[in-house]
Amino acid sequence: MGLRNLNHFSLRNHPVPPLSPRARLVLPVFLGSALFFFSFLILPASLAMVLGGLMIAYYIPPSGKESLIPLGIALGIPWWLMAFTLAYLDVVTSLFMILNLDRAERFPYLGPWITRSLAAGREFMVQRPWLARWRVPGVALFVMLPLQGTGGVGATIVGIMAGLSPAEILLAVGIGATIECLVFALGSEIIIRLLATNTTLGLAVVAAIVLAVLLYVFVSRYRNRKAPS
Repeated sequence: MGLRNLNHFSLRNHPVPPLSPRARLVLPVFLGSALFFFSFLILPASLAMVLGGLMIAYYIPPSGKESLIPLGIALGIPWWLMAFTLAYLDVVTSLFMILNLDRAERFPYLGPWITRSLAAGREFMVQRPWLARWRVPGVALFVMLPLQGTGGVGATIVGIMAGLSPAEILLAVGIGATIECLVFALGSEIIIRLLATNTTLGLAVVAAIVLAVLLYVFVSRYRNRKAPS
């Protein structure tokens, strides 16, 4: 399936599951809260509260996986739980978007963010039409990009633009978010252990990663300036 006509695309025209408006709002919130309360069964209460704070922080820009996962691990939360938690939140966020597409742009505070995500997603898809042909793997790859706006909200919009069904969107978000979170979590765990056992080597690895990120940002901005408008 090819790319949709994005000039006439609107979230309000996309069909949503036949649930009551209240159920569509409450269900994703319930699922997110359930993970928080479940964490008390596997973590000390103090760490469970820390995890809950990080879950809330994930929805406050510019917080993201690249900052919250290392922070959570450094505070004592197991790497696998941090990875699972943020991947789970991406899926829950995507579910929220799918259930509330017809009115998402009208929500206070969330509406302007969704409008910006819609514009960014439209531009992203126009520049990369092959994502529509890749379908689930393409949207999963989009989620894996360590960029602002590639989480549950942005991925849902891109998935709809690519013509994916709700189940396919959730699958793509789950795959992409899990891979991305595992990379950040395992990388953070390794670096934290290096810093604990060999500070010099650990700092060298951190410096190399920072330089690589700065180089990537510089090259990306240079290409964007050189690209024809």
